[in-house]
Amino acid sequence: MSETQQDTQAVASSLPLPVPREALVVPSARPAERPRLKAIRRLWRLPVLMAILFTGAVIGLYFQPPALKAFFGITGLQPGGGTSTPIAVAPSPAALPTATDTNVSVTALGHLLPHGKTITVSSPYGGSDARIAKILVDEGDPVTANQVLAELDNLPSLKAAVATARANLAASEATLSQTKLTVSTNLAEARATQESAKAALDLAEKELARAKSLQQGGASSTSTLQSAESQLAQARGDLLKAIASVARYDAASPADQADIALAARNVEVAKIQLETAERDISKGTIVSPINGTVISLISRVGERPGTTGLATLGDTQNMQVELEVYQTDIRSIAPGQSIEISSPALATPLKAFVTRIGLEVERQTVLSSDPVANTDARIVRVTGDLDNASSERARGLTGLEVIGRISISGPAS
Repeated sequence: MSETQQDTQAVASSLPLPVPREALVVPSARPAERPRLKAIRRLWRLPVLMAILFTGAVIGLYFQPPALKAFFGITGLQPGGGTSTPIAVAPSPAALPTATDTNVSVTALGHLLPHGKTITVSSPYGGSDARIAKILVDEGDPVTANQVLAELDNLPSLKAAVATARANLAASEATLSQTKLTVSTNLAEARATQESAKAALDLAEKELARAKSLQQGGASSTSTLQSAESQLAQARGDLLKAIASVARYDAASPADQADIALAARNVEVAKIQLETAERDISKGTIVSPINGTVISLISRVGERPGTTGLATLGDTQNMQVELEVYQTDIRSIAPGQSIEISSPALATPLKAFVTRIGLEVERQTVLSSDPVANTDARIVRVTGDLDNASSERARGLTGLEVIGRISISGPAS
């Protein structure tokens, strides 16, 4: 028995109450376990120390106290100088854009288009049921305003209607001329008849006076007097008819004469019919509304153009670029700024300048090939005119998607 156990038993024997021997035995710890317990107790200090160091680094990086600035000044080091992408470091004045920095630009997606954009030429009003009989142009051909691009299958019937209307007009004009001649002849005859009736009336009046005188002298019978009175009444009736005939054919002016006026109205109606037929003949042709170039033919012979139209036209002599500038960048854009236009389809960039800034914020339609790009951005359309050399190179590239870089010459107002 060890000395420790003997001392424990001696103390227990001196106590008034009995104590179990197992409770008085003190287990002895093994010497190998003591250093491990001390190491475990020290581990909690490591996280605390790391948290203190991180907090101090963040505070020094953000606030940059005078002592830290003095240290950088003495050593010649710069904040973030050890990386190509420093964070939480204020930009130096030399890195900020200035009003004279011509390298500042706004980049936007867009596409090339003719001056005034493209137009689709459709069938004329009233000719939607007709089919294309002949196409008179081809893709790439230059056209002028009012030039016939195609003929429809209703054109022959419309031409026949014009010929009929012209014949009716000619007949009406001939009738008018004939009517004027007839009226003139009838007026001369009526005036001659009127003069003859006046002479006959004078003679009848004299005969009646003579018959009355003879009857009073007893040299004439009553029947002779009655015959003279009858001839006088007949002469008066013939004179009234002659006067009425002259009044019918005579007027203040030939245009006021009834027969001539009717014939003149028929001529006017024939002219209107001819004008209508000539106007309707446009329903049998499709014409160009502008000076430009045939960019593409949409319909073919035998088809109905319908809503798709016959062809797409545009003024490719003067090309434009339409860029979709983000609404957050539009305040930096102003007319006259230069635009550099690039695309994989172009050997060298094209040159343009801003001519028009849209007045409406729209949804983006030209999308980037980047799969993570924003496809629901809000943009404002900016139009630029290409210079002569760039327009010549871009004539055959209508609709080409391009990247435009608009140089900003000064700060936005």
